Amino acid sequence: MTRTRLSGTTPATARTRPRAGAGLLLAGALLTGCGAQPGEIPLSEIRTESPTPTPTPAVEAVVANGPAAAATPTAPPARNGLIATRAFLDPDRLTSAIFAVTADGKTRQQLTQPADRTRDDRPSWSPDGTALAFDRTGTDGSGRIWTTGADGRNAHQVGPLCEAGAPDCLNEAETAPAWSPDGKLIAFTRTWGQADPTSEQTQYSDLYVIAPDGTSAQRLTFLTNDAPYSGAVTDPAWSPDGKQLVFSYRTSATGQPANGRSLYIVNVDGTGLRRLTPWELRAGERANWSPDGSRIVFTTYPTGPDNAPGGGIYTVHPDGTAVEALTPGPSDVTYGIASWSPDGTAIAFDQAPAGGAPELWTMRADGSTVVRLTDSPGPSDSRPNWGTAQLQS
Repeated sequence: MTRTRLSGTTPATARTRPRAGAGLLLAGALLTGCGAQPGEIPLSEIRTESPTPTPTPAVEAVVANGPAAAATPTAPPARNGLIATRAFLDPDRLTSAIFAVTADGKTRQQLTQPADRTRDDRPSWSPDGTALAFDRTGTDGSGRIWTTGADGRNAHQVGPLCEAGAPDCLNEAETAPAWSPDGKLIAFTRTWGQADPTSEQTQYSDLYVIAPDGTSAQRLTFLTNDAPYSGAVTDPAWSPDGKQLVFSYRTSATGQPANGRSLYIVNVDGTGLRRLTPWELRAGERANWSPDGSRIVFTTYPTGPDNAPGGGIYTVHPDGTAVEALTPGPSDVTYGIASWSPDGTAIAFDQAPAGGAPELWTMRADGSTVVRLTDSPGPSDSRPNWGTAQLQS
């Protein structure tokens, strides 16, 4: 099997806060204003540090088992456990719950119990496999972070940051949680502000972290601070050492570039922001770090309507080099989120035929040995997150 490598050295724009820690809003500020006020931190106060190269695509053939990444490996967890996934419970796709699927696809267990017309989405296992974070969006459209035990018990809401009626909490939502490797923080997306009636784009969208008990909230990114309606930050994922986060940034029709998709990386103290993937690849949604920290797996999406076929699953080194395709192209299916197994030997992902419902699949870390896990006559599975949790009786 061969893969496609994309390589190059064109720098991406890097903007960071002036010093470590200065890019964080503490919980006290959040209680009074529910986050940074729009315009509080202008881009003129954010200096540029030495940029890290981001590749411009140049096609080159690569054998599947190519050279190892230029990174210091860490020991991955010893066992693979359950794959958490989102599944709709009704034909109209108005209600969804979080399920757990065994790695052989033989057993499937519903973990969350949403109310009617409520969506539970974007699951993330805690590092020890004892708990699960997810977002829950009700009929009012205000997403909130929740956690539950691995058995689906003791579900409760984390936060929210905003009190009802606060001036900068209009249309406020907190979604896409991701548990840190030490279990002490949950990264998430916060959106707020006026909604553009034409594009449905919200004014502000950036990355935050919070403790699982709802305290110590801090803001990490300011991509939309001086550019309202310019785009949406979403789907953070942690590096195995807990020092960095990779996340997706999707620009709006007024963004730069317009209607673009790319992955970014930021340090956990808010410094070192840099673009990881070239805009041409259109990388989006949740990326996922390999357990040894050497590669990041991600999905690409073609231009046009969401869920259109033609994208693929790729990996990239954390320094932006060696972009490699794991799935064949051109594709006539739609690929969804991909997630590494805890031992680093396999990748779970969702895939849907044109016009069809997604199901879970796995493949080896080099893209070989593709196996279908689920074939549900009712609810279909998507957005996998592979953890160490074991099936609860």
